[in-house]
Amino acid sequence: MTLLPNLKSLQARLLALLLLLVTLVWLGAAGFIWVDASDELDELLDGHLAQSAALLIVQQGGHGDASGVASGRGEAGGPVENAPSLHKYAPRVAFQVFHEGQLTMRSANAGTTPMAKKARGFSTVQFGDRSDWRVFAAQGSEGDIQVFVGEQIDSRDSILWAVLEGVLTPLLYALPLLALVGWLAVRNGLAPLRQLSRALAQRQPQALEPVLLPDLPTEVEPVVHALNALFERIQAMVDAERRFTADAAHELRTPIAAIRTQAQVALGAGSDNAQRDHALRYTLAGCDRASHLVEQLLTLSRLESSRNGAPVGLVDVTAVAQRVAADLAPTALARAQELALDAPAKAYIDADEMLTSVLLRNLLDNALRYSPDGARVALSVMADGKQVMLRVQDSGPGLTEAEMARLGERFYRVLGTDKTGSGLGWSIVRRIAAVYQARVCVSRSEQLGGLCVTVSWAAAQGKP
Repeated sequence: MTLLPNLKSLQARLLALLLLLVTLVWLGAAGFIWVDASDELDELLDGHLAQSAALLIVQQGGHGDASGVASGRGEAGGPVENAPSLHKYAPRVAFQVFHEGQLTMRSANAGTTPMAKKARGFSTVQFGDRSDWRVFAAQGSEGDIQVFVGEQIDSRDSILWAVLEGVLTPLLYALPLLALVGWLAVRNGLAPLRQLSRALAQRQPQALEPVLLPDLPTEVEPVVHALNALFERIQAMVDAERRFTADAAHELRTPIAAIRTQAQVALGAGSDNAQRDHALRYTLAGCDRASHLVEQLLTLSRLESSRNGAPVGLVDVTAVAQRVAADLAPTALARAQELALDAPAKAYIDADEMLTSVLLRNLLDNALRYSPDGARVALSVMADGKQVMLRVQDSGPGLTEAEMARLGERFYRVLGTDKTGSGLGWSIVRRIAAVYQARVCVSRSEQLGGLCVTVSWAAAQGKP
């Protein structure tokens, strides 16, 4: 495209490039025809010269010395016969006939001196008006007859121009027709792009539905597919932002209202220190709840905005489980709960360590939060070479089949529980699992009687 730097229109670029190529091909063909026709014409006319010389030799040798003037051959020192001019091109052709060194016959434009120095073969000479002539020289069988036959080279050029004019002129006139046909072809070929441009120009800014155009050519289909994929990603981001706004407005309303109420109680407590301390403690608890909720909302928002860009690396699930269990151990001890961990030495998956920690922390936090004081919570990691399974079980009350089916719905919490929460933990768990194509199964724990959650990943193939 650097050959056409000033053309902004794709249609103009294609048309100009097409015409340039056609012109170059035309010039190449004209040059080839010129060279080939010139060579063929020279061969043909050289053959005519040789044939004419042969006829003159035969004529002179066939009549013998007695033929005299009737044969066009005079006696030594006698008159020289001049051939008549019978055609308009006759001045461009010349010949001479010598017998025993004496000129016996010539054309009117040939002169009396030999036309060429060579006694045999072709040569290019100048004589007469100093123009170039192609001369063929030949001798009789006994060497007493010398014939020169010449043709003016300009005449050959005239014949060549006449041939080329007849061949190339129609092609020259065809160039404008080719330009028109090329313009129509390029315009028709780019019609789908104009159709796509019109479709995009008529869309409303908020329209994110796929672009549907019939009979798209193969070259335009990737563009439309890429646009539709872009619209789909934009729609997902818009939906995620809308959900985040709705989630934040819905869930933050309660802790903020509770904090405000407790702050008002603390202000109205007056000299009652116990009541003021109680209100302030609830205020701090409300702040902690709001902070936890905001953290979960932001985590969920990041997951949804990075639908196709979640980081991937080699993660040791055993190490993650040990770290999360150690972080939540004080919470379990505060409620006299038993937290057990059973894991192999190493268990690798392809995921992100931070997101894997978030997934496990939410599962373990839910198990500890919704299990009664003194309950047992078991965390186990299993690996068999093909998959890695992470299992969290508790001895709490468990859930019914209907309640298990609704886990993962935003802000859904099981009725009858007195524990605080937003219901977003399960949404985060399922979103992280979906990002890394993990499978989450919820059932009743056969070992402890409460809830059992199992997350399964494909085992990592490349291990350190």
